[in-house]
Amino acid sequence: MFTHIQLGARDLPRLAAFYDHVLAPLGLNRLDSDHDGGPPDAIWHYPGQHWPLFVIQYPFNGLPATWGNGTQISFMAPSRDSVDDAFRRVVAGGGVSEGPPGVRDCYGPDFYAAYCRDIEGNKLCFVHDSTMGPTAT
Repeated sequence: MFTHIQLGARDLPRLAAFYDHVLAPLGLNRLDSDHDGGPPDAIWHYPGQHWPLFVIQYPFNGLPATWGNGTQISFMAPSRDSVDDAFRRVVAGGGVSEGPPGVRDCYGPDFYAAYCRDIEGNKLCFVHDSTMGPTAT
């Protein structure tokens, strides 16, 4: 479906530490970044897989990063417990709830999701649905 999702960062070290904590229950690990000549970044992936990637980076154009109105990054979670854990970590880390974990049967009978915003205002969703298949190897 996609190779990577990238968000701009205003405070890369702070945002990277936030995502290190939040993405752990999903099985995502931070890569050692080989800088491509662009601004500093932080990158997460599933162990043993190169793609897909989640990337945060200072914007290439040098302007301040802003969140996208109508933009949402949704992460596939391996279990309902991991949705709950990621959501708790976002809120405990200074993010904001936009819908606590629960079944959203309007999307499917097993669509379990939580909605929130990270510490820089980016909208996130964590989803577990048994029809989505495995999330990592």
